[in-house]
Amino acid sequence: MVKPVDPASLKLIKRSVRVSGHATSIALEEEFWHALEAHAQKEGKSLAQLIHDVDALRGMRNLASALRVFCLRHALTTHS
Repeated sequence: MVKPVDPASLKLIKRSVRVSGHATSIALEEEFWHALEAHAQKEGKSLAQLIHDVDALRGMRNLASALRVFCLRHALTTHS
């Protein structure tokens, strides 16, 4: 049986950042923002630098998706 999803947990949090010299906004779930902040802190980087690094390697994927995939990959490699 699938556990019901709390609609409040699906809320996107939008943040404005500068990426490659231009301002943009990124909308992610709160859990992804927490994961990105924790990873940035662990690596001794600012959140902006981590986002810049992910942006540089994202290819054709949109930035929000690339950040989610980054979090997933990091979680999978950390827990394997």
